[in-house]
Amino acid sequence: MTTPRRTALDKARSVCEALPWLTRHQNRTVVIKLGGHAMVDEQLTAAFASDVVFLRYAGLKPVVVHGGGPQIGAELERRGLVSEFKAGLRVTSPPAMDVVRMVLAGRVQRELVGLINANGPLAVGMTGEDADTLTAVRHVPWVDGEPVDIGRVGDITRVDTGAIEALLADGRIPVVSSVARSAEDGHVYNVNADTAAAALATALRAQALVMLTDVEGLYAGWPVGGEVIARLTARELEKLLPELADGMVPKMTGCLHAVRGGVGTARVIDGRVPHAVLLEMFTDEGVGTVIVPDPEAEQEADGRTGLGPGPGPDGVRP
Repeated sequence: MTTPRRTALDKARSVCEALPWLTRHQNRTVVIKLGGHAMVDEQLTAAFASDVVFLRYAGLKPVVVHGGGPQIGAELERRGLVSEFKAGLRVTSPPAMDVVRMVLAGRVQRELVGLINANGPLAVGMTGEDADTLTAVRHVPWVDGEPVDIGRVGDITRVDTGAIEALLADGRIPVVSSVARSAEDGHVYNVNADTAAAALATALRAQALVMLTDVEGLYAGWPVGGEVIARLTARELEKLLPELADGMVPKMTGCLHAVRGGVGTARVIDGRVPHAVLLEMFTDEGVGTVIVPDPEAEQEADGRTGLGPGPGPDGVRP
């Protein structure tokens, strides 16, 4: 039978077990991409919001990046606009882009900022447009050997971290919507949130990139199934990329670019698990797949800085 004293002791043990992780993560930047069920399930979103505030009070510098695919799709349908996908991306006409901006910055972001601030007055909403944080050009995918016009969908060409760094220095939690303006034509573009999170993590030299999704991680034998791969080096992931299904490609491509761009680790975790971010950052029980730099890249980083990612408290998980 559980007694109040036993419950209190269990809580104390949990705090003590987190101590090595808390020490290791002090003052380090972590970029978290929110997506999947964690965005549409109220309880999961609330748990995520409290997790982010915990990270901040635990001494980390969290940056949240979000998309809003389900919400955008619902609003397009409500307005009688067709949702169409080509090359795995949403075809974004000028009217659809107006909906994207309105939903991301005017609805999804505001709700998320409100949930975070209910736990502590820390979150500040912004978009990739603000202070030219993200600059993009039109993305033109190739399908069956031919270029395809998918409208206002962009590729990130430049990241200016000034506004985000100023917010972090002030102890705030930036919440960034994944849209970007083009310096060439002045249009605003819809940017894949996984790609935006990876680009920001790289530009900020974040210690960790964390992507929440609706699967347990990257499966051996994806997409058929099998055991979740707990850990991959950049080189191992690169070999797997051609075999991945569309939904996992931007996540894993972003993870690969991030760790090769100087980010300590990149993780794809199961956002359907309550408090998945805390489980991944402060326990040995990880709930996803972690991507680490190739060994020679880690040694080079250690030689340059004397720091590097280093082993986790258990000596295994980074």
